[in-house]
Amino acid sequence: MKLQSLLLISLASVAVAAPSWWEQWTIKKHESVIVADDDMRLVQVAENEAPFYTSEKERMEMLRSNIHYMDITDNTDLGTYRAKSLGKKPLPSAAVHQNKVARYVDQLSTANMEVALTEFTKFHTRYYKSETGHQSAQWLYKQISDLIEETDAESDVSIRKFEHDNWKQFSIIARFEGKNESLTNEPVIVGAHQDSVNMWLPQLRSPGADDDGSGTVTILEVFRALVNTGFRPHRPVEFHWYSAEEAGLLGSQAVAKSYEKKGVDVIAMIQNDMTGYVGTKFAESYGIVVDYVDEDLTELVRVYAREYGDIPVRETKCGYACSDHASWAKAGYRSAFAIEGDFSDSSPYIHTANDDVSHISFDHMKQFAKLALGFAVELGYYKGDK
Repeated sequence: MKLQSLLLISLASVAVAAPSWWEQWTIKKHESVIVADDDMRLVQVAENEAPFYTSEKERMEMLRSNIHYMDITDNTDLGTYRAKSLGKKPLPSAAVHQNKVARYVDQLSTANMEVALTEFTKFHTRYYKSETGHQSAQWLYKQISDLIEETDAESDVSIRKFEHDNWKQFSIIARFEGKNESLTNEPVIVGAHQDSVNMWLPQLRSPGADDDGSGTVTILEVFRALVNTGFRPHRPVEFHWYSAEEAGLLGSQAVAKSYEKKGVDVIAMIQNDMTGYVGTKFAESYGIVVDYVDEDLTELVRVYAREYGDIPVRETKCGYACSDHASWAKAGYRSAFAIEGDFSDSSPYIHTANDDVSHISFDHMKQFAKLALGFAVELGYYKGDK
């Protein structure tokens, strides 16, 4: 389908907020320099549609029109390395570690999340190609490293930078080792993306408080709670903070492909993208995405949400390639996605200079921290058929 047709379809249902006078002036003055037409990339906007090449200017238009895409230029082989004979690992059907989860839930703090998100949104932008995007990744890496060092957990918990060849903002992987050596190659993954972008121009201010500072800080708080209480699961539990999600899931595609090529048999992955805004159309709820996800894992996420959360579950759809779980699904792994509510009721401030902490509910973020914590602990202690 042509990009022009896609834009017409999307614009019919998506209201695009007008830029401020300052943004209009900046766009007019710098667009020809900042957004170059010669940066052609191969993108895919639907599972059964052929990929096509787009310029950076066209991709910015897609962002403004809420057209999700995967930039597959460097990852056309994603999903071709994993042995099909491996299949997908069986999952539990119920929550069984309530006592363990309760111990860690007591450690969760909205005050900690507010401090961390306030600091994380001070960067002018976390755009993956920008210098401040690189600086924000360094800041995040230090927060995680300090948590590990302060608790003397280095022997059981590790952190590493996942460097990307064509941009400076690295992805981050922190890992709790499992006690059962037979499960070393079957990790659980809790993910979020650390980058942000302004939909008018990448160089404009983009605090990204909700998208996805909220998800980043939500799982950072879960990680802190687990480190502080000596979490030692049966299987590895990893926390991922991806770079370049806003550029077509580039960071998570690279990480997923590296795991696929190494033969890592990820048992389950959940994405936390936008966990801080309470919409106005519906009552506060977990938005459990039901399209382009693994059905069995999604059912288990519903179970954990009802067991460990204090708000109802609402099913929603977000379309093709709407966040980093899509990269893991394409690589052949089970993945799921929980968002702040119904997708149609998500924050109207994202991808603008107004996506700041004033629109964030830290109590809502704590609900998602409880869900991510339940996911990590329950599946971390799950022995499967071993």
